[in-house]
Amino acid sequence: MGIINWRAFVAIFIASIQIIGFEAVAKNETPELTHDGLELVDGTKLDAVYRLPGADFSVYQRVAILECAVAFRKNWQRDQNRDRRGGSRITQDDMDRIKSTLSEEFLKIFSEELEKGGYAVVDAGGEDVLVLRPAIINLDVAAPDILEPGRTRTFSATAGQMTLYMEVFDSVSGAILGRAVDAQGSRTPGRVQISNRVTNKAEADRILRRWAKTLVGKLDAVHGKTGE
Repeated sequence: MGIINWRAFVAIFIASIQIIGFEAVAKNETPELTHDGLELVDGTKLDAVYRLPGADFSVYQRVAILECAVAFRKNWQRDQNRDRRGGSRITQDDMDRIKSTLSEEFLKIFSEELEKGGYAVVDAGGEDVLVLRPAIINLDVAAPDILEPGRTRTFSATAGQMTLYMEVFDSVSGAILGRAVDAQGSRTPGRVQISNRVTNKAEADRILRRWAKTLVGKLDAVHGKTGE
């Protein structure tokens, strides 16, 4: 049986990030059945989880993680720059740096949690390899820490929010097996504290690790593991 070129998914996904699905997320819609035949799963910890009827996840022992696409909330840069002047304005380079950092953190944290759970993270397909195609959408960094001269401390009641949009595939056939969507914010509203690159990263890592642990827990469940 041939192995699909799953690396090609990256370019396709970033160029065309499932606009139909994202519009549904934005409208807070959770249809019972998706356009590609996935059924809504009840009683999950995430906002919405869809699964291909009859899909057997117990055959997957290893995981391949594609590059995590990242997209900011619509008009995020414009809104951030409304009250900024000169060197404090958010540039495209700033946005690219934030997206790149978050994408790298996704791979790092998901790899750590999967391997800790006994699931090898690989870079090639196989009959026991599950492919994750993740994206972070609606990214809203409340107080981005940019490298500007003479900057002052920034205080914020929240580091922001972001939404996970992840699809899982069989690495051999390329068949889509499931999709998960979950929006998460950071900190408790009303608690004001300093926001900088370190605190923003810590908040993002906390959310990413929660998502990663949820995935590992689901894999453990289908493999009959206990103690999660």
